[in-house]
Amino acid sequence: MASFYLENVRHRGALTAVTVEDGTITAIGGENGRGLPRRDGEGCQLLPGFLDLHTHGAAGVDVNAAGPEGLRKISRFFASQGVAGWQCSVLTDTKEQTLSAIAAARKVIEEGSGGAALLGIHLEGPCLSSEYKGAMPERLLMKEASLPLFREYQEAAGGHITYLTLSPEIPGAVEIVPKLRELGITVAMGHSGAGYDISWAAVEAGVTAATHLGNAERLFHQHDPAIWGAALESGCWVEAICDGLHLHPGTVRLYLKAKGWDKVVAVTDSIMAAGLPDGDYKLGVNDVVVKDGDAKLPNGTRAGSTLTLCRALGKVMEWTGADMEKAAELMTCNPAALMGWKNKGEIAPGKDADLVLMDGLTVKATFVKGVEVYRA
Repeated sequence: MASFYLENVRHRGALTAVTVEDGTITAIGGENGRGLPRRDGEGCQLLPGFLDLHTHGAAGVDVNAAGPEGLRKISRFFASQGVAGWQCSVLTDTKEQTLSAIAAARKVIEEGSGGAALLGIHLEGPCLSSEYKGAMPERLLMKEASLPLFREYQEAAGGHITYLTLSPEIPGAVEIVPKLRELGITVAMGHSGAGYDISWAAVEAGVTAATHLGNAERLFHQHDPAIWGAALESGCWVEAICDGLHLHPGTVRLYLKAKGWDKVVAVTDSIMAAGLPDGDYKLGVNDVVVKDGDAKLPNGTRAGSTLTLCRALGKVMEWTGADMEKAAELMTCNPAALMGWKNKGEIAPGKDADLVLMDGLTVKATFVKGVEVYRA
């Protein structure tokens, strides 16, 4: 575990220093009383390392098809974008391929990534609406919720499935939510045509988030606010893909106004094309064409994004007028709170030394538990 004294960094509007001992932040400000190795922050802005809860890949690697080294390649790329921790999102796929993706992720979670830490597995499906499937292969969607399948997946994952998206209207879906939570899984609702009442029933059963709110789901209607209305009115966190393509800037501002700044989580929903030029790519079993940075299926349906959280940070600042530290809450303390990661997402004594140094919107260095995993 790393120990050092990081000085000359900007935090909460002032130049200060941070003491890191054995991968944990032990002090903000003060002198280097322990005589630790000094590191110069060069006046850069210091932020908590970003956390991406929903991503299907980057740097030419698709999560569904990736082996351990592929996932580590994603981790290294994410570190260059200021990400200290991420969940790999497994798109609805065959049982065989899903188990393969789970096995690869488990190995990286347990043995290390060499970059941004892989913190868990997100299953986006297969318990999803065929009407709002987005890029999900319809033939592989679950017509009735099956708890035994998710138990099997969690056992294969060694307990590392941390997040799951389901559609409340699928028969049996609401009923299994408490059981999924007992398995240690945070449950989100999305890819859904659910009405307001069934969406509220899902929240009362234990759903705590809405997956990419406003995308691939039934929208608000004055006579039935649907899943959109239930997500905004309830205590749920809401995911927002802040690339300017999936959501209008005014929609993101509406989420912040309705939910408060502590209940919106910026995610990328990125695919393997993130960090790469336009061209032909894959998303699970799907062919995807990226043109002008916009990822779509051949039929024109949007299929994930090429977004990074570093770019999303700039978008949130632009759209809201918030300073960098405020805007970064959407990708630091908020995802940590949603997932119950008590040692993540903040710069404070006792927290993991997951840190990113920013020069404007350029990432200069990223640390995971005090270990430098990227340096520009």
